[in-house]
Amino acid sequence: MIKKMKFSAAAVLSTVMLGSLLAGCGGNADNKKAEGDNKPAASEDAMYSAPFENGKYTEPVTISTVFPIASSLKFKNGENIENNVHTKWAKDTLGIDIKYLWTVSDQNNAYETKLRLMLTSGEKMPDIISFRGSPSLISDLIDSGQFTDAGELFDKYASDIYKKAMAEEPTVWNPYMRDGKRMGIPILENAYNNDPVMYIREDWLKKLNLKAPTNLAELETVLDAFTNQDPDGNGKKDTTGLAVGFKNNLNTWMSEAGWVFGMFGAMPNQWNKTADNQLAYGSVQPEMKQGLATMQKWMKEGYISSESGLYDENKATEAFTAGKSGIIVGPYWMTGWPLPDLQKNVPGAVHKAYPLPAGPDGKVGRHGTKIASGAVLINKDMEHKDAFFVYQNYLFDNWANPDSTTFVNGFAKGYDYDIAEDGTVLKEQDTDKIPGGWVDAIRYTLTYDGAIIPNLMMNTLAKLAGGAEPANQYEKNLSERIPEQILAAKIIIDQKDSVMPEMFTGTPTETQLARGDMLEKLEKEILNKIIYDKAPVDEFDTFVEKWKTTGGDKVTTEVNEWYQSLQK
Repeated sequence: MIKKMKFSAAAVLSTVMLGSLLAGCGGNADNKKAEGDNKPAASEDAMYSAPFENGKYTEPVTISTVFPIASSLKFKNGENIENNVHTKWAKDTLGIDIKYLWTVSDQNNAYETKLRLMLTSGEKMPDIISFRGSPSLISDLIDSGQFTDAGELFDKYASDIYKKAMAEEPTVWNPYMRDGKRMGIPILENAYNNDPVMYIREDWLKKLNLKAPTNLAELETVLDAFTNQDPDGNGKKDTTGLAVGFKNNLNTWMSEAGWVFGMFGAMPNQWNKTADNQLAYGSVQPEMKQGLATMQKWMKEGYISSESGLYDENKATEAFTAGKSGIIVGPYWMTGWPLPDLQKNVPGAVHKAYPLPAGPDGKVGRHGTKIASGAVLINKDMEHKDAFFVYQNYLFDNWANPDSTTFVNGFAKGYDYDIAEDGTVLKEQDTDKIPGGWVDAIRYTLTYDGAIIPNLMMNTLAKLAGGAEPANQYEKNLSERIPEQILAAKIIIDQKDSVMPEMFTGTPTETQLARGDMLEKLEKEILNKIIYDKAPVDEFDTFVEKWKTTGGDKVTTEVNEWYQSLQK
């Protein structure tokens, strides 16, 4: 692998020196200190596959890739994903020219579909592929044999901070292991980032003289009032208590219903740990019945829309932001998008974050956030494999590292921050004061969010929400976030003991690949029928037996074999 790299003439002076330098690539600071801070490394470029000085390639090297453009990704100044403030930064700062072979809207799984077409047609893959989504696609890409042992490269080239971040949860590598090799580099996420919190129309609560619910009984009182007491005052019965959508799943990323089942100790659509240290699929566990009965009741009472089974996450949220629903459950970051649309659509409307309510037995249950959401695959024929680590190390060392002051106010002036004439730093909440509006340019980066140290951000937000003074620039920047967002983060951390984590993080099992779609279809059909009162709740028991006999039992065995293998 190393032999395939194009080393400069200086790079081949000494095999011993080369090995030492490669091993120290991620710890450049230590090497430079050993040689003297002001003394350029005589053979610095030997660490890289192309001449390299002062932190960048002297002649730009290319990283080819592909990219999904999410609907929430915004551009300004006539830019696009191929040519923007990020691509210019990569070239100017690191000497890396990012070339996109193609880009595509992320709607309707278009990115996944296009990657699969590349795979089946035998089309040449780009240097790197970053993918968050279907584990089976990542598995198929790895098994195509077109990608290299990324773990070996990571050990050689990743910086100390990058390695420490990855070490916070070593299991993140599990889905990408093949014969002891780590074939994909996990894309790290903020812990708790997608854990749900409850948002309630505060102005509706006050208008109807209600208090925020802390348990199921109080919640149903509020749902009934929001549905039947004309909280928007238009004289029509056109509001619902809860905005929820389960076209995709009950347990999903926004406007979700997993917490309803969590009140009874269940969590659908994921593998949960049982009392006897086994893994069980949540959608078929007995506790599901009480959650289904509750959802069925809410549908009959009109507390949730009769269209909820047809709504995806975005569509369901529109009912809340349009002012037609009083409660929605989703991540803390909804305070930045899309909840501000509520104030645009309904002037004077106020929403506030609250803890998830407890069930009849005092249980609170919510899904967790995976520490890694996908992986970066590195083409075995990539000419400058080290370039990906030059890029990612810089972001970990300077963007993610709380002690760095490189990105003092944000990624790029005029995008995710600006400076007013009086010196005030303008951020997301000042979007109307930033020419062209606030744009989250860090999301243009190759791994979607720059670089993330998993347990840092949410715990820091919670600390700040508790009244702590910012101790460094990173904390100061977080303290300037939307106040509602900081409050929501604290609620998330305060209820962290209610997390029911997804316990299966391996590659899809043989039976999952063969029968997973059929089992999922069966699950959706019967659970929706029960919620819509087209079938009695006891129909759940029949479904469970059918699920088990048509492949579910075999999947359970395979999943547990994987789980037990981790504990040897």
